[in-house]
Formats: sequence, C-alpha cells, structure tokens
Amino acid sequence: MSYAFDPELLPWLDVLPNIPLGTYEDLLVSRARMAEIRAQMPSYEPSRPIDVRDEFIPGPEGAPDVLVRVYSPPAADAPRPGLLCIHGGGFVGGNIDMTDSTCLKYADELDIVVVSVEYRLAPETPFPGPVEDCYAALVWIANKATELGVDPVRIGVAGGSAGGGLTAGTVLLARDRGGPAVVFQHLGIPELDDRLETESMRAYVDTPLWNRPKAIFSWDSYLGEGKRGTADVSPYAAPARATDLSGLPPTVVTVCQFDPLRDEGIEYARRLSHANVPTELRAYAGTFHGSGMVTDAAVTKRMVADELEDLRRGLQVAS
Repeated sequence: MSYAFDPELLPWLDVLPNIPLGTYEDLLVSRARMAEIRAQMPSYEPSRPIDVRDEFIPGPEGAPDVLVRVYSPPAADAPRPGLLCIHGGGFVGGNIDMTDSTCLKYADELDIVVVSVEYRLAPETPFPGPVEDCYAALVWIANKATELGVDPVRIGVAGGSAGGGLTAGTVLLARDRGGPAVVFQHLGIPELDDRLETESMRAYVDTPLWNRPKAIFSWDSYLGEGKRGTADVSPYAAPARATDLSGLPPTVVTVCQFDPLRDEGIEYARRLSHANVPTELRAYAGTFHGSGMVTDAAVTKRMVADELEDLRRGLQVAS
C-alpha cells in the first residue's frame, strides 16, 4: 500500500529499522537492534546542571522493586510540578534509556522534576505487571513529593505508544483506587485497544515501525495468548475498554496520520470529551508511528514544540 508521507520523512524510510515482530526470537532481535539505534541517536545537552539519579522503589505487592530515574533541576525556593514519564515499546521493548534525552529536555526547559519508570516487559511479565509498576511509581512520586521538591497538586503522567496506553491505564487506576491526584495526562500516539477493529488498524498492515501484525504480537504478549479481543480484557490493560471516562484529568492525545493506532487515539479523545474531560487532540499529517525519531523534519520539530507547550500548560508551569 502506498502512503502520502511528508516529503521530509521519505529519506528516513530506508534507514529506520524494519524488523519483523511475530515470534519471541524476533522480539529478542528487535530489542537488541533498537538498543543499537538508541545509542546512535543524538543526546540532549541541558542548558544547566540537571541531577540524574537511579533509584529502586517499592514495587506492587509481592513483586520486585521498580527502577526509576529521577531528573531534578537545581534547587528552587518553591516546589515544582512533577511528571511521571512512561516509555514506549509495544509493551515488549524499550527501557528508561530510550527516553533519557526527552526527560532531560522536560526537566531543563520546563523546570520540572521528571521520574521515568523501568516497568517490567511482556511477555516475560504480562498484564497487570507493567501497569502496576507504573502505578507504583506514581504513588512513590506522590508520597515522596516533599523530598523530591514536587508540588503534590501538580503531578502529571505522560507516555508515548505503549507508554501512552500505560499512561491511560495508570491514570484510570489512580482514579478508581482513590490514589494520587493527577493534574494532566499526555497520551502520545497511544496503544489503547486490543480489539484491533478500527479502520486504521485493519488497513495499515505494512506501515513503518508499527503495523497491524506487530500490534497483534504486542497484545498477545501483554495479555497472554487467546485473550486479545475477548470480553474479559481489563480496561487497565486496554483503556479503550473503559466504560466510564468521567473524572479523569485534562488530557492531550496525539495521533499520526498513517499509524494503525490513529483511530483508537481519536476515539479515546472523543469519548473523553463526551465525558466532560477537557481534551485536546493533535493529528499530524503525513506522519507514521514513531516519526518523532526523525529529528530534523519540520513536522517532528512541531510535534516536539507542541508537546512541550502542552506539558507547560497541563502542569501549570509559569512561562
């Protein structure tokens, strides 16, 4: 199938990895290849010293401790907003290293405290392990707000791709458990729906970086074989399954035009709006899933600028 990609993205199509993802052996190759690519990506150079430290925090009950990476700007007189950052990777890949430059940028340019979480990956740890790890990190931020220099009423959650789905699941858990109050959520190109029935998911079987076959493997790994599309999938695993979206915090959802996840993101934003949740939807023409890896295209520069501004407003950061 041919796609009207943004012309500035076209030269990258032969450079970006095209690794099949249908077996566990494919997954191991993909994890190694993506780690190599991340090591070659340019790193963000902050304009001032940002303290970066790794720490193990209490995990879910009966589960191992969870690794988090904390990014703190120089000390300030007043508490800052805090942001839990959740990396992507289709529930099966990625780690906190892949968002290191992004988190540094957030901490530096927004003057906020950022906590990135190293949740356990499927299929080795299927649902609910990954989202429970993310929720444990949110609870830790709230409990340690004073020590972290975080304003407890300005804590947000943000993630991209599977990290966007985990963000939505984490925020649903916080609402339903009476957990930490979340002031804002940013769902970047989110993976939300295991049913794989939307028009974009059915059509985009060969798009770069992410497509329907990879989504099938992703959900089967996260939920377990035979559970995808059945009636008993938890909304904390697949937030599109949630029947009640009321009471959630202000939200920004972003989607890419030629992304199989496009329509589930649009539908989630529509349902949030219908539930009286202040919601903004940003759709980027000519883009595909993961276009943000192409750092020198005008459209991806706009995506980055929009994200920073959305976080600034959502976390109530002074300009």
